[in-house]
Amino acid sequence: MADGADGPETGALTVPGARLHYEVRGAGPLLLLLPGGNSDAAVFEGLATVLAAHYRVISCDPRGNSRSRLDGPPVDQRIEVHADDAYRLLDHVGAADEPAHVFGSCAGGLVALELAVRHPDRVRSTVVHEPPAMELLPDADRHRAFFDGVYETFRRAGAGAASRELSAIFGGRPAPELPEAHDNTAFFLAHTLRPSTRFRPDLTALAALAERVVVAGGHDSRTHTVHRPAAVLAARLGQDLTEFPGGHVGYAKHPAAFAARLITALTTASAS
Repeated sequence: MADGADGPETGALTVPGARLHYEVRGAGPLLLLLPGGNSDAAVFEGLATVLAAHYRVISCDPRGNSRSRLDGPPVDQRIEVHADDAYRLLDHVGAADEPAHVFGSCAGGLVALELAVRHPDRVRSTVVHEPPAMELLPDADRHRAFFDGVYETFRRAGAGAASRELSAIFGGRPAPELPEAHDNTAFFLAHTLRPSTRFRPDLTALAALAERVVVAGGHDSRTHTVHRPAAVLAARLGQDLTEFPGGHVGYAKHPAAFAARLITALTTASAS
């Protein structure tokens, strides 16, 4: 692992089918940050810097995104495989059997939930922020058709047109400019969007872990479609939705306020 004088320690971990880029900051209890479908570790730079005063923070580029190159040609991504990647990363960076806190945003939230289900002994607490668990919604079939339509627009007219169509679930606003090492939009639209929004969390397994899981949503995205699955998931787990500053990407826009809220949520969940 390389040690940057003014930045995080960085490394690469070989996993089946890919090589993962990861970054480590700070000292203390392990905290793994899992980004959304087309983001990479750069989106958490501000948040991770604040959190590094309290935790040993791990962030990564998901396989297929930016610096985490696939060994072969691009393939549709599976939440289960990304959860296995996260587990291997915790094993690689942390001490043997060291439990970790986990925060996941958007599709990273689905990965965090699956990680908790598969390896409950390795996860101290889990906070998921607006995971796109569309299959939990009563009108899931309509959303399935919507994402299929976005995919067809991508194939026919390109990433720009598809991204404009996708903005409907974010209140119709253009996607915000976010820090990123590389533009992963095309890979996301081709191989991540549909598989992730079709993933259904294991509610039975999560019910047994519910005291250590916090489901969160953004204050500014309360009326957006992407917020709806979080509210349904929280209710299915018998809890109130926890409100965080900002919207769907509040962690990037308001890192200090978001970090303060996250620390509280992690502390409360891990004490349960």
